[in-house]
Amino acid sequence: MVDIFSLFTLLGGLAFFLYGMNVMSGGLEKMVGGKLERVLRSMTSNKVKSLLLGAVITIAIQSSSAMTVMLVGLVNSGIMQLSQTVGVIMGSSVGTTLTAWILSAAGIQSDNFLLRLLKPESFSPLVALVGILLIMIHKEGKKRDVGSILLGFSILMTGMTFMSSSVSPLAEMPVFKDVLVMFQNPVAGVLLGTAVTGVIQSSAASVGILQSLSMTGSITFNMALPLITGAGIGTCVTAIISSIGANKNAKRVAAVNFYFKAIGTVVCLTVFYGLNAIFHFDFTDAPISALGIAVVHTLFNIINTIIFLPFTKQLEQLSKLTIREKNDKEELLDQRLLLSPAFAVSECRNLTVKMAKYARDSLLGAIDLISDYDQKTADSLTRQEETIDLFEDKLGTYLVKLSSRELTHSDSNMVSELLHTIGDFERIGDHAVNLLRVAQEIEEKQLVFSDEAREELKVITQAVVDILNLTVEAFEQNDVPLAGKVEPLEQVIDGLKQELKIRHIRRLQSGHCTIELGFVLSDILTNYERVSDHCSNVAVCVIQIQKSAMETHEYLNEIKSSGNQGFTEAFSSYQSIYSLPEPKSAAPEAVK
Repeated sequence: MVDIFSLFTLLGGLAFFLYGMNVMSGGLEKMVGGKLERVLRSMTSNKVKSLLLGAVITIAIQSSSAMTVMLVGLVNSGIMQLSQTVGVIMGSSVGTTLTAWILSAAGIQSDNFLLRLLKPESFSPLVALVGILLIMIHKEGKKRDVGSILLGFSILMTGMTFMSSSVSPLAEMPVFKDVLVMFQNPVAGVLLGTAVTGVIQSSAASVGILQSLSMTGSITFNMALPLITGAGIGTCVTAIISSIGANKNAKRVAAVNFYFKAIGTVVCLTVFYGLNAIFHFDFTDAPISALGIAVVHTLFNIINTIIFLPFTKQLEQLSKLTIREKNDKEELLDQRLLLSPAFAVSECRNLTVKMAKYARDSLLGAIDLISDYDQKTADSLTRQEETIDLFEDKLGTYLVKLSSRELTHSDSNMVSELLHTIGDFERIGDHAVNLLRVAQEIEEKQLVFSDEAREELKVITQAVVDILNLTVEAFEQNDVPLAGKVEPLEQVIDGLKQELKIRHIRRLQSGHCTIELGFVLSDILTNYERVSDHCSNVAVCVIQIQKSAMETHEYLNEIKSSGNQGFTEAFSSYQSIYSLPEPKSAAPEAVK
């Protein structure tokens, strides 16, 4: 008999289902999120690749809604183009059907031990036990994530069992049968499927509820098809909500998702019911099983994808007609990506690499201006410095938010590394501006270094250029051996700075140089030394993060004082490469 407690059980089962889905998808995403994000950006060059990728990622994170929200965020940040997302959206609608197949196992009826073991309600308690043991034993890492996946799956299946048991008495109720008659109308079925899914924001949960109802034997194919297609439309609500406040292209991602599913529903239902009116299919009024619902769900999404795959450009154009062109400012990092921390960490790293290259290019441009001043280049460098400052501000704020999320051990290390390095890259940009001012002073006062000073400056300048390139490459590739080559070169640059100051004093005492040029030279050398210090900080951070430690001073003291053979050999090699020419002028009272 159905009473208020049956409703409580249904709602509780739905809560377990949604929570289990959330835990499972979170664990899956933590395991594979960052890797899939890199693949996502590199493999969306054609429709077929995009389609397969969308299906694989959705299977991996078990949520087409999360996939679409992620796409909205990536497009809003300018990381992906609208055209790259259409195939992924189609693929995600196919990937999301896996859940229905898993849930269909709940309908297995047999006395055979092996077949009974295939029923989720039979094996999910064991899965839960294994999952909770992994979580308790392993405090972090992939094994703990596997535990979360297993526990989430078990909770999900428990919710499914609750929902099935709560609706089983409905089969005997005349009122229930009367209500079902209302949904013989395809339009009413589509609207109900859309409304339910829009409220709970999970097509998997909607299909799961339908599979539970099918176990009463009261759901026919005729009723199920509109509800399933309506669930596809309802899942668009999440993406539409997430696109509020985003730029026009990000809104168009949500529009493409809606049009793909809404137009597909109209086309498929029109064709099916048209053929049914002609041929009068026998199976439409027969009860449908949980397995049958999984089959229909999959076939609808595959057929819909096949129909629209040749028309991706048209879907894109339709979204542009709906959401008109407008100049929008792209967000550096979209807040929506925080819903997928692994993806967000990867994007923060990509942006930091971009910032590092901006800082390097700014410094190299400023160095060129010292010998060959150009006002257009100077103006460009000033604007680039503003961009670098913006990167540091946005990245710093975003990384602090991201650090409060539940991250894997490697992602947590990555956030720590980025928080440590963005300040150094920003300061390198500041030193580029300092050198720009020196170049402006040289140009305005028409100052000229002696041939000897120019030759000496050329040596230390080349060393600074090389350490900067070495640092950015080591950071971009996360290359520890390459990062290990930075500190010996930094020590050589420190030595060159001291020697050049001594040589300048000698020239000053002998009358071969002026005090004014001395100030300029001192500014150049000071900025060079500090740039190399920041390069050292970044390189040490790359090395120490691999050891899950951030004792940078202890590390530097250790390699300098312990006579590390690799460090000593690299230092000697750099000394020979960046050796200063023999001084041509000296005063008797030269400083030593």
